[in-house]
Amino acid sequence: MIDQLHYLLAAFSGVLVGFTLGLVGGGGSILAVPLIVYLVGVRSPHVAIGTSALAVAANALFGLVSHARGGNVNWRCGGSYATAGVAGALAGSTLGKAIDGQKLLFLFALLMVAVGAAMYRGRRDEGVEGVVCNRDNLPKVMSFGFGTGALSGFFGIGGGFLIVPGLVASTSMTIYRAIGTSLIAVAAFGLTTALNYAASGMLDWTLAGYFIAGGAIGSLIGTRVSRYLAAKKGILNTVFATMIVIVAGYMLYRSSAAFIG
Repeated sequence: MIDQLHYLLAAFSGVLVGFTLGLVGGGGSILAVPLIVYLVGVRSPHVAIGTSALAVAANALFGLVSHARGGNVNWRCGGSYATAGVAGALAGSTLGKAIDGQKLLFLFALLMVAVGAAMYRGRRDEGVEGVVCNRDNLPKVMSFGFGTGALSGFFGIGGGFLIVPGLVASTSMTIYRAIGTSLIAVAAFGLTTALNYAASGMLDWTLAGYFIAGGAIGSLIGTRVSRYLAAKKGILNTVFATMIVIVAGYMLYRSSAAFIG
């Protein structure tokens, strides 16, 4: 039973997640899932995953509006990436529901470490301004989208921390543009995963509401900070990578015993 204090903690967690989504376009679920499990106190990892997926999808939409107003969204690339990813997210989330929750968190943390290391290695890559998606690179964009969507659904995440590097790798766009564009796919993947979990009764709607309310505030702040840091070479990539590795270390610590056992 979750009392009012835990709902307030959920709102506070939403602020952190919304800020992170606005700042780096990802990291929403890598924070949301452990916050719901370890801070708010939701005992079922599957309910935490389903609830966080809905909250992250809504918060991503708030961030998308802010980035779009600043002209920082490539709609064609983002739409193509998201379309391919939705099919992957549906398949991945169906498989994820059948895996033990604590083992899912452990595998999730290992993936986070790998992605964080890759982002840090490429922190000095500037990217290309004015990238367009056409028939020459769309197959690559959509293949990355499907793969990212499958991982997003399997681990119950919005997938931004995978989508941003996926967009950069498949289009060579700048990380700042990838951050804004990624929110299209984050919202689509999160909603697909949330609906799949909700169909199995693995979603706390009230808790998600508090999370979303806090996230609306955090996303506005995060988007403004992201715009400021975009001018500083390598800073966004470094922040992104560092945040992922820190949270992954904590999750590995908390879930390793359950996985090994």
